[in-house]
Amino acid sequence: MPKPGFPGVTLLILAALTACSDVPAALPATEQIATPIAPAAPPASKPVTARPPMLPQLPRGGRQIFPAHQLVAFVGAPGSPALGPLDRDLDERVRRLERLGASYRAGRTLLPVMELIVVTAQGAPGRDGKYRSRIDPDQIDKYLAVARRYKTLLMLDVQPGQAKPLDEVRRLEPWLKQPDVGLAVDPEWQVGPGQVPGRVFGRTSGAELSAIGGYLSTLVAQHKLPEKLFVYHQLSQPIVRDEAALRTHRGVATVKSVDGIGTSSQKIATYNGLTKALPKGVRSGFKLFYQEDTRHGPLMTPPQVLAVRPRPDLVIYE
Repeated sequence: MPKPGFPGVTLLILAALTACSDVPAALPATEQIATPIAPAAPPASKPVTARPPMLPQLPRGGRQIFPAHQLVAFVGAPGSPALGPLDRDLDERVRRLERLGASYRAGRTLLPVMELIVVTAQGAPGRDGKYRSRIDPDQIDKYLAVARRYKTLLMLDVQPGQAKPLDEVRRLEPWLKQPDVGLAVDPEWQVGPGQVPGRVFGRTSGAELSAIGGYLSTLVAQHKLPEKLFVYHQLSQPIVRDEAALRTHRGVATVKSVDGIGTSSQKIATYNGLTKALPKGVRSGFKLFYQEDTRHGPLMTPPQVLAVRPRPDLVIYE
C-alpha cells in the first residue's frame, strides 16, 4: 500500500520558516544601502600655459619713471669731495639722500638717484690726448652694489673732454643694459680740438643728444628694460645749440637739468630761461650746489625748489 503524501504539512512548515526568519523580505527604504554612484569623469584639463617671465623692473617697482616718481640725486666720484657728496661713506650718504628726498615727494613716489661721474674732463691731454679720465670699472660695480642695496637708480655721468660723447657712452653698455642704470651727459665739459676743458665752455647740439637717446632706446628694446633715465646738464643757453632738434625716444625718460649757480633769484631766473621752450617730451631738473651756491647765500630749501614752475621732476645736489 503506498505511503500517503503530506502536502498540507509541507506548506505549513514552509510558511512557518518564512514567518520566523530574522531577515525581512525587503529592508525599509531608510535602511536600504544605496547603490553607489560612479564618480563623474573629471573635466577635461585645460592645457597649462606657462606664465611669461616677469619683465625687469625699476628699483622700487614698475617700469615707467614719470609721471609717478620724484627723483632726487646726489652726485659724486670716489675720493673727490669737490664733485659732490658721493665721494665716500656711501651707505651713510644714501641714507641721508633718502631722508632728504622725503621732503620732495609732494604726492609722488620717491626714487633716489646716485649720479656717479664715470668720465671726468681734465686740463691735461692724457695718454690719448682726449682731456678726460675714466673711472675704474670696479668702482662702477661698487656703486651699483650700494644702489641695489638701497633700491636706488645709479646714473652714470659723462664729461667727454675732447672725446666723442657717443663713443664714451657706448663703452658703458655693460652697465647701461641693466634695468637700474641711467645716463647723464655734461656738455659744459665737451670741447673741440685745440680747446681745454675748464678754460672754455663746451657745447653740444640737439641732434647729438638725440643720437644718444636713440642709442639708449635701442638698449631698452633689446633687453626689455624699464624706462631708461637720460639727463643732459645745461648751465647756459649756448651750451646746447639747436635744441629743437632733440627728439625723445621710446622707453627713454629725457630730463634737462638746469645747473644755474648763484643766489636763489639768479638760479630761478636761469631755470625759467632754460625751461620756457623745452623740446616736446623733455622734463626739467634743478641742480643745487653745496659749495658754489652757499657763497651767495643760503641753499634753497625743498619747498622753495618745489615752488618753481615747471615743477622739477629731478632735483640734484652736488
